[in-house]
Amino acid sequence: MNPIIEFCVSNLASGSEKAKEILEQDPNLDVIEYGCLSYCGQCFESLYALVNGDVVTGETAEELVENIYSYLEENPMF
Repeated sequence: MNPIIEFCVSNLASGSEKAKEILEQDPNLDVIEYGCLSYCGQCFESLYALVNGDVVTGETAEELVENIYSYLEENPMF
């Protein structure tokens, strides 16, 4: 089972699209796009994704990717 990375379509339009594209290249991740993840306040404030259900943020798409991989290292699934 791969880690699940979820993106909100509104946040993708705000700049996290590049992070999604980078993460989709990793065959060890399941990257999913939703219409809304109901984290509107977070979505307004910064780029974010849900990683196995937890919010991970970044100021830039590159930082978001780095923070997602850091989160996965610190919180292994097994």
